[in-house]
Amino acid sequence: MHQASGRAALGFFLALTTAVLWGILPIALKILLEFMTASTLTAIRFLVAAAMVGGWLWWRNQLPNLRLLNRQGMWLLMVAIIGLLANYLMYMSGLAYLTAETGQLLIQLAPFLMMIGGVLLFKERLLFWQKIGALVLVSGLLLFFNERLFTLFEQANHESLGLLLIIGAGITWAAYALAQKQLLVHYSSKQIMYVIYVAGVIAFVPLSDFSPLLQLTGWHWWLLLFCCLNTVIAYGAFAEALHHWEASKVSAVLAITPLVTIVLANVLAWINTDWITPEPLNLLAWLGALMVVAGSMTTALSPLWVSYTAKRRSAKLRRFE
Repeated sequence: MHQASGRAALGFFLALTTAVLWGILPIALKILLEFMTASTLTAIRFLVAAAMVGGWLWWRNQLPNLRLLNRQGMWLLMVAIIGLLANYLMYMSGLAYLTAETGQLLIQLAPFLMMIGGVLLFKERLLFWQKIGALVLVSGLLLFFNERLFTLFEQANHESLGLLLIIGAGITWAAYALAQKQLLVHYSSKQIMYVIYVAGVIAFVPLSDFSPLLQLTGWHWWLLLFCCLNTVIAYGAFAEALHHWEASKVSAVLAITPLVTIVLANVLAWINTDWITPEPLNLLAWLGALMVVAGSMTTALSPLWVSYTAKRRSAKLRRFE
């Protein structure tokens, strides 16, 4: 079993870096989606990521050999590929109809759904405080949409479609994550991601229209470069954070990602209202956003808390013996 290096400060910094990068990402995507389609933007991101990760693996002589997979492994790889490709496309398509803050908050369902999948598929035990955290998370989402909840479900509009697309993105991400968990028996995470990136290039390049690239200004080129590098850098920082710090603590830090998006969107709107229109939030919506973060943190930290209390109880028993 992997043991963290114990360099907690470095682990925290890397996890915080990931949270900030993922928090900025939907805002950059939202701006770029005004100029190009979701499939085009996805194809460009996959193309850059495949080149970067593939070059790294080639240099280290670690390119994956798919012939080593058995039939079950091939099926898992297909689920991982389809799951992540669908996640990218549905998430960005959903952002075309929703604000960046709403999309980022709603996608927090993804790790929650992965946890449920782990319980159902891998018979993992769901702790009491994880159940409480999940309940707080879902309640927070309902509060966040308090002003629009009935409209979203009673009237079929663009926002309702965006909502369904982001929920679908969460479901497909959970499917990808669960499949990748099993694939790690055969390949490293970088090798799995490389295969997925290459599949994404093959799938999305024929569906893309690259002519809008000629209309981009210098500012938009910087945003596009950020989106391309974000996946590689953010996932790299995330994987390195897990090397130095416990997974539950890393997940707890990542729970602040929606707050990064909400705060940054309001700051950018204050600096220049032409860049992005922030989500108008009432007091209940802000409370809901905080509950989503608190629920995510509770769910992530529960196993660590249970382990800590069990160790203290064991130490007390040994003291009395």
